[in-house]
Amino acid sequence: MKVSSFFSSLGIPASKRPISRKGFERLDLLLLAIESIDINGPQLIISAANQLGLDRFFPNKVELWKFRCNNPMRRASKPSIQTQESAEALISLVSFISDYFYPKIRILLSSKEPEKINAQRWLSFKKRFNELIEERMNLGKGAVKKYLNTNDTEFYRDIIISLALSSGPGGINRLRASLLDNT
Repeated sequence: MKVSSFFSSLGIPASKRPISRKGFERLDLLLLAIESIDINGPQLIISAANQLGLDRFFPNKVELWKFRCNNPMRRASKPSIQTQESAEALISLVSFISDYFYPKIRILLSSKEPEKINAQRWLSFKKRFNELIEERMNLGKGAVKKYLNTNDTEFYRDIIISLALSSGPGGINRLRASLLDNT
């Protein structure tokens, strides 16, 4: 199956509008959140790419890493030419993986859990997320410092809610719309 027909079958419009810089940063943060939810996140991402037939774009972790280096907040930021197809492939991948991790995402967002257990889960997520940011992002950037110095739980909740909204029917369209929004 040709990649363009794959995206057509998902109902993805042939938009020429690329993902904004902020949108790409957000997409990379969502991938970091996925890696924070499950320690085997990078392997699962590549496995999902193979399942979806996106291995042309992301055949291995190195190629995925190279693409993610388009994020100017990364320590090893190296802008390269990204096509609309490769950006759509990554959006599809995040949506697919969000669907896979939805049970874990839902548990994090649940208000029915005992408060102590829920706080422990959030602490674990925040700790891993911040470790990944420190490891992979350019700590000299103001936005990265803001991510790390925030005591605002809304930042973390917003990331997890974005993953939750990226899952399920229509999740890919909601994710794409949020990434194209420059606000």
